[in-house]
Amino acid sequence: MFSHFEEETIFNAVLLFTWLTFVWETYLSLRQRHVALTSKTVPDKLVGVMEQETFEKARAYHLDKSTFGLIHSVYGQIESTLILCFGGFPACWNLSAFFLTRLNFPQGEIIQSLVFLVLAMIFSSVTSLPWSLYSTFVIEERHGFNKQTLGFFFKDTAKQFVVTIAIALPVTAALILIIQAGGTYFFIYAWLFTLVVSLVMITVYADYIAPLFDKFTPLPDGELRTRIEELAQSINFPLKKLFVVEGSKRSSHSNAYFYGFFNNKRIVLFDTLLEDYTPDNKQIQEENQTGENTSTETQEGEVKKEVEEKGKDEEVTGEKSKKKTKKGCNNDEVLAVLSHELGHWYLNHVLKQLVLSQVNLLLCLMVFAVLMKETVLYSAFGFDTQPTLIGLIIIFQFIFAPYNEILSFIVTHITRKFEFQADAFARKMKQAELLRSALIKLNEDNLSFPLSDWLYSAWHFSHPPLLDRLKALEEPQSRDKKTQ
Repeated sequence: MFSHFEEETIFNAVLLFTWLTFVWETYLSLRQRHVALTSKTVPDKLVGVMEQETFEKARAYHLDKSTFGLIHSVYGQIESTLILCFGGFPACWNLSAFFLTRLNFPQGEIIQSLVFLVLAMIFSSVTSLPWSLYSTFVIEERHGFNKQTLGFFFKDTAKQFVVTIAIALPVTAALILIIQAGGTYFFIYAWLFTLVVSLVMITVYADYIAPLFDKFTPLPDGELRTRIEELAQSINFPLKKLFVVEGSKRSSHSNAYFYGFFNNKRIVLFDTLLEDYTPDNKQIQEENQTGENTSTETQEGEVKKEVEEKGKDEEVTGEKSKKKTKKGCNNDEVLAVLSHELGHWYLNHVLKQLVLSQVNLLLCLMVFAVLMKETVLYSAFGFDTQPTLIGLIIIFQFIFAPYNEILSFIVTHITRKFEFQADAFARKMKQAELLRSALIKLNEDNLSFPLSDWLYSAWHFSHPPLLDRLKALEEPQSRDKKTQ
């Protein structure tokens, strides 16, 4: 038997590290918030890149998200601390056994683990719901990004819960069975199983699950489709399908990605990325047309001084309306964005990230195979038995926490490096100026705050800040001009 001191030492060490992590993350967030609070005008290095009005909107959006994030993180830390200190995990485990008994369901560790998982997911969904509602219908709504109705939101949330349960339960059951029946080298079988599941999910999710939430339609024949196919062919990218996803019914944020195995690649473009597709441009076009009509009407006569003054005001309104620009990227800029995305494929970034994640998972499972036998880890968290699922949660979530933090920082650094390399690939494709234009447009459309604290950026940004990317795109061109 392990002493009470050993159990307390393990528990307190875990709890202390969660608070150290919370304090560190809060410190970084406050540093970033300070940058936004003290930057009230467009800095000199952003002149010509962002207008003052857009800068102010991005700053306001960033500060709103920052305030929300800080409050949410405090709540989350208190909630997780209370769950640990008051035995939330063993209580949920015992409750799952109680439900099985009352409902006369078969007893067993696997079935109890699945009930435990469902109860934990219900608790997480309920406690996170108010935060999701506020984020969507207050913050995103306030800054013009939310496109969802309340009914759509709840329908989408329920659908996500059902799909997650449908996937998580059989995968969890199979993983527990493999760990229990796999013998000494179960970690190899468990790793192979998770590898197969992750690879299958890449295709299954895109082809069968994602369409449950968003409408995917083939990009119609035309100039854009032809040019994308030509771009893919120029680097031997095995493009098989090209879709536009109706992301605008959920949000006006934009994106693009590709997926698929071997010679069966698909490219997906958000309608909010495309200048000719995003619904926001219809409203802008109508406002511009209204502005032009108003401006014309004000030129029809000078009857009275009062009417003249009113006409001048309306003329200014019309001019401001005409200044509104379309959202999204034009065809040339879309090609530049895709040059960046295809650069990830050409440079094998996806494969490298997959290998890194799988090597890490195998090593973690090997360590888990040793630690899962240590009963003190279970007793430290209030368990008098050693359920496999509980062992996975304790070891991967809490015992590995310091390692996970370090690994996360390393992966962020690698991913950021890959982003620079993909930009460099687009530059070699003669797309530097168009990619620069697209990045500026997307930054404005998404109201991304362009300034960042260096430490916050280094720890959190898997994608380089806008100014760093623009600088990297410009410097090689400057050197080329000097050598000509």
